[in-house]
Amino acid sequence: MKLSLRPIVRLLAVAASATLAVGTTVLEAQAATFSEKELDQSKFVLVAAPIGSGNIHQLLILEQISSEKQCWSESGSNPVIVDPLLLNFDFTGLCGRSVDQNGYSIRVDGEDLGGRYLVQIRKTDTDMVLMGIPDSKAGGDQEIELGRTNGKTTGFAKISLDPDWRLTKRSFKKKTLGHVYLSKGISAVPFPDVENDIYLKDISQAVALKFIAGFEDNTFRPLESLTREQLVSMILESLKNIPGVNFTVPSQTSGNPYPDVAASRWSAAKIAFAQQNDIVKGYPDGTFQPTRKVTRAEMMAVLKKAAIYAKSLGGLDTQLAAKQPPTNFTDTSGHWAAPVITEMSSYCGVASPLNEKGFAFTPNQSAQRNYAAAATLRTLNCVKADASAAPTAAPTTPTNTAPTVPTPSAPAPDVSKPSVPAPAVPTPDTTVPTP
Repeated sequence: MKLSLRPIVRLLAVAASATLAVGTTVLEAQAATFSEKELDQSKFVLVAAPIGSGNIHQLLILEQISSEKQCWSESGSNPVIVDPLLLNFDFTGLCGRSVDQNGYSIRVDGEDLGGRYLVQIRKTDTDMVLMGIPDSKAGGDQEIELGRTNGKTTGFAKISLDPDWRLTKRSFKKKTLGHVYLSKGISAVPFPDVENDIYLKDISQAVALKFIAGFEDNTFRPLESLTREQLVSMILESLKNIPGVNFTVPSQTSGNPYPDVAASRWSAAKIAFAQQNDIVKGYPDGTFQPTRKVTRAEMMAVLKKAAIYAKSLGGLDTQLAAKQPPTNFTDTSGHWAAPVITEMSSYCGVASPLNEKGFAFTPNQSAQRNYAAAATLRTLNCVKADASAAPTAAPTTPTNTAPTVPTPSAPAPDVSKPSVPAPAVPTPDTTVPTP
């Protein structure tokens, strides 16, 4: 098949005008994080498109928007030859096309790598390989293989993406844009109400690891306060993700762990387990107050104990060695949890400023679900890093007997102050309870 440069030039010209058409939207979004929308993969084809005599190819992505006219046809194998039929008719509103870096980029685990990678087609003796090539200024980045044509041609060839790669589209403020992502990893926006949340990436990973979930109405409610029983559930569920540790979260308990926690309560078994293993404790009056909002300071104390317990399961040194300089918070001096907060700030940044801005920790403020997910994820990742750096040790199976671990010296929170009424706790999922 003899092909000329003219069709590609025409596509590039149209793409330039389309880019100008969305320029206002892009400028408006420059300071924000783009999200992505999942797509029907059958509506797209990736093509190695020839330039000139066919010695050079570039990526062309075609989309079948309407079924009124077919946008391309395929024939043969190794490689599959693509005929871009949209060159033969007015494809406005019927077919979409992305022909350069303005129209597509690489996205991994919710992070847009368009500023760090160029998408190119590299030829071998027998194949044409779609590659992500690091920008010369992006030191340390490695080349990424995205797909192959499984054969060579001087014409248009179909590119098959490598396993785990898929196409998504860029979105901003719930509006789907034309930009296409070659995407890999977790979906960046697991729930519509976290699209512009500062902890979006952490929430996505936490949801993927199944230690926190959304609600039945497909919301995450990132700014909703976390209760004490939800915190316990979330932390114990996170421990299932520690490699090499046989950890089972209990589903029932024989008795009431606290006077205000009946054995029949959805969280009772977990609360009992956390109590017996020194991960959490009740108040001086003997109650646990499961629906009470947990403060950011309390959450740090519980996360510290959870990290110590998790490390003991793997036979590791239970000291939480500093991974980074501690943060000098401006509002924790004299607070009962000040030592714990400082320690957890140096342990992979588990304790961080409110909304990741300034130097105030606001220890007495209720812990919100978005930060709770992020802080628990950081704790989990830090424990994993400790485990991977330590010599191989025989894993242990947790029991209901508490390991000998240091207990934070911080006194229990004063319960003489009136408690803030807690919101109703939604019925948890029976497999992964909603923290």
